[in-house]
Amino acid sequence: MNLHRGSALSEQQSQHDQTEILADALANAAVAFVESGMKVGLGAGRTASRGIELLAQRVIAEGLDIECVAASERAEDLARERGLKIVDFAMLEELDILIDGADAVDRQMRVMKGSRGAMTRERILCWAAKKTVFMVNANKVAQHQIGTDTPLPIAVMAFGLVSTRKALRHIGINGVIRQDMNGQLFITDNGNLVLDATLNGSENLAQLAKELNDIPGVIDHGLFIDEADIILIETEIGEIEHLNRANLSSRT
Repeated sequence: MNLHRGSALSEQQSQHDQTEILADALANAAVAFVESGMKVGLGAGRTASRGIELLAQRVIAEGLDIECVAASERAEDLARERGLKIVDFAMLEELDILIDGADAVDRQMRVMKGSRGAMTRERILCWAAKKTVFMVNANKVAQHQIGTDTPLPIAVMAFGLVSTRKALRHIGINGVIRQDMNGQLFITDNGNLVLDATLNGSENLAQLAKELNDIPGVIDHGLFIDEADIILIETEIGEIEHLNRANLSSRT
């Protein structure tokens, strides 16, 4: 009897989880851009995983024929588990769309990424994608400038670390080397370290991004200045606000 009851409870929980997935308005709005025949980039992180769940549901329900590339090994594992077709990105010239989350955004559509350490692969997917769609909750919309409340992640090589940190200090950036929950050095999927730096809010972000790009030991960073085509913001009352780069100039 206990085994039967446990099985029934497990089935109810599974149905509840499925209902929650289907009711995810933010992820639904993001995956609505996907059409059959597309090559789809999948970001890393919790919000991006919501898109993966909904996309898998659409593939099942609508019989979509799509191919996917994931920005992290964890995201790839989740996509495979949900039945999405994963292909080798090394063999693709471009993607039709990237669906991803973000650590912070602002009204100028600048995006902060890297809490999962996957910003290098995520940027490559951004540049390969014809359209990029980012999903965030309203509490991730910066009131002033991104980077003041959310650390700026900077991926660096271990080789020449001290020299790289000196170069970062020269442009006003002091970073703390990221560690995992066990106190071990956090290593990205590409084998790099991550420095987390807090900005003071007065920086010229476009200039800072360029300066970071010019330091040889910096592999990448979390400043995505103009990569976002569409940002979807889930408000406190569950509505979805759309920011579109095509309309940005008319608002500024």
